[in-house]
Amino acid sequence: MTTTEPDIPLLRWLTLAHTPGLGPAGANRLLEATGSIEQLFAASPNELQALGLRPAIAQALIKRDGLAAARRELAAARHAGLHCLPRDHPLYPALLNETSDPPLILYGHGDPNALAQPALALVGARAASVYGLKMAARLAGELAAAGFTVVSGGALGIDSAAHQGALDTPGGRTVAVLGCGLDVVYPPQNKKLFAKIAATGMLLSEYPPGTRPEPFRFPARNRIISGMSAGTAVIEAARRSGSLITAEMAMELGREVFAVPGRADSNKSEGCHRLIKEGAKLVHGVEDILEELGTSRPAQPAAGAATAPGGRQGAGSDLLAGPPLTNEAATVLAVLDDYPKAIEEIITQAGMAARQVNAVLLELELQGLIESEPGPQYRKT
Repeated sequence: MTTTEPDIPLLRWLTLAHTPGLGPAGANRLLEATGSIEQLFAASPNELQALGLRPAIAQALIKRDGLAAARRELAAARHAGLHCLPRDHPLYPALLNETSDPPLILYGHGDPNALAQPALALVGARAASVYGLKMAARLAGELAAAGFTVVSGGALGIDSAAHQGALDTPGGRTVAVLGCGLDVVYPPQNKKLFAKIAATGMLLSEYPPGTRPEPFRFPARNRIISGMSAGTAVIEAARRSGSLITAEMAMELGREVFAVPGRADSNKSEGCHRLIKEGAKLVHGVEDILEELGTSRPAQPAAGAATAPGGRQGAGSDLLAGPPLTNEAATVLAVLDDYPKAIEEIITQAGMAARQVNAVLLELELQGLIESEPGPQYRKT
C-alpha cells in the first residue's frame, strides 16, 4: 500500500494499537501521560521507560514494530470501504472518549455524521415479547424524532426493533455497535437491516475487518454502547443478561439508566425490575427519558393532521378514519392489552358467547386494531 500524507496520523494510531506487548489499556495510559499521539511518537526510549514502559515494549514502539500490521489493517479497511476514526478524530464520540478504556480506533460503515448527534442507547432481550418489541420501536422512533441517535447492538429482538423504529422515523438515525468486523454480517438474519442502517446511520466496531464474532467480544462491545450514550434504556432483560451489563457500565460512568417495567410474572421483566429497585428511572413513555435528560419532545402535528398505521388519525384527534366500533367490538377491545391474551380468557372477560367473540375478533383484526398470534392469542396493536 502506498502511504499518502493523510495516512500518516492514522498509521500512528494503528501502529500504536499493534505494538507488541502494549495493549489498549497501556496505550491509553501513555496517551494520557504524553498528551497526544504526536508527542507519544516523539518520545525517546528513556522517556517512555520513565512512564513505566518496559524496555522491550519501549523499543518495539520506537522501532515501529507494529507498522507492517498497521499498513495491512488500513489496506483492509479501505478495501471494505470503512471509515477509520481514531480517538482524536472530530467525529469520534466525545462521551466515549471520556471513559477509562475507549477504543484507540473505531471502524465505521455509513454516515459518520450520525455520531455528531446526542445518543441514547436502547438494549434488551433477544427473545423479546411482542410487548417488548413494540415498546422498543416506539421509544426509538420518539427519541429519533427528538433529535437523538439511537444506539444499540445490532442483535435480534429488542436491538433490531430499536434500530428499525429509528429508521422508520423521518430523519431518524441509528448506530449499531457490533462485536465483530464490519465485513462480517452477524447475526446473518440482520443483513438487510444493517444495509438500511448504513444508508442513513452507521455500523460501528472497534474490531478490524475479518474479525469473527466470539462470546468475549460482546461484553467489550457493550462498553462502547454505554460509553457513547448519554443514557441507557433497558427493555426486557432476564436476571442475567448482556443488557444488564450495559446498564451497569452506564451506572459506573455516572450516565442515566432507564428501565421499562413489564409483567411481574415474566422472567423477561426481572432484570428491568431489579434496575428500577436499584434506582433506574422507570419509563412509561419517552417523556420520562427526555425529562431526565433535560430536553423535550418536538412539537406534534395539529389534531387531525397525522395519520397512524391502520388508517386512523393520531392520538390528538377526536375523529377516527374508519367505521365506528359496535358495542360488542368496544367490549372485546377493552379486555385486550399489549400482552397477548388467550381466546378463552377473552371470552370469559368479555362475557359473550364464543361464536360472537370470534366474529368480533375478526372484525377488529381486519380494522388493524388487534393482532392474532399462535394459541390462538390476541393483543392490541
